[in-house]
Amino acid sequence: MDAVYTHGHHESVLRSHRWRTAENSAAYLLPHLKPHMKVLDVGSGPGTITADLAARVGHLTASEVTPDALDLARAEITARGLANVDFAVADVHALEFAGQTFCVVHAHQVLQHVGDPVRALSEMRRVTKPGGIVAARDSDYSGFTWYPRLPVLDEWMALYQKVARGNGGEPDAGRRLLSWARAAGFEDVTATSSTWCFATPEDRAWWGGMWAERVLRSAMAEQALATGAATEAGLRRISEGWLEWAAAGDGWLSVLHGEILCRV
Repeated sequence: MDAVYTHGHHESVLRSHRWRTAENSAAYLLPHLKPHMKVLDVGSGPGTITADLAARVGHLTASEVTPDALDLARAEITARGLANVDFAVADVHALEFAGQTFCVVHAHQVLQHVGDPVRALSEMRRVTKPGGIVAARDSDYSGFTWYPRLPVLDEWMALYQKVARGNGGEPDAGRRLLSWARAAGFEDVTATSSTWCFATPEDRAWWGGMWAERVLRSAMAEQALATGAATEAGLRRISEGWLEWAAAGDGWLSVLHGEILCRV
């Protein structure tokens, strides 16, 4: 059931994750949040979405699978001076909370990395109060699209898919969220999608530069080399491809995400 986290926590990865906000990554959930609510944020990462959610509700519990990962969220919460957050090391497959504890349980870019997403959703459901919401959003890598269509970025996509699946994850999770929710026993599910789009020179430089570094220095690069999925020369070629895309004056890229709001 255990899966390896493909991205790891290299600074190039955290730079991407810290860009995320509740507005650009959880807009589908925001209209349903109320000031009295008690929320669990599963897989808080560096805590930027977590902090945004905490500012809108009564109390929030931030969770991660290791103390070191949780410290990233703790630092963001502390920096913002939020006093309504506590922290828990927790495995989403076996959450150490009593049943019917939270009004909302939220997970952003988590289910694509876990060994058993249906069991994870079942656990999220178990700890949610009747009438509450389980919310999840995950990207769908096969739904990514970009221009110019540089062949080397097709190599990047194939490599990412291979490494992520080798780690026990599902990189095309977005399209599967509704199916997983049904399998977890949810009957009242609203399934939607949304995108990130990178098309300005500044956005291209940020996204392309970030991936140019990630394919060389993140946990994904280490895993690709260790398993023989890629060579150092191949990773350098992909890195250069991302920089070529970023420099294209007409460069455009869209990242597809699936979303589910599940009523308990």
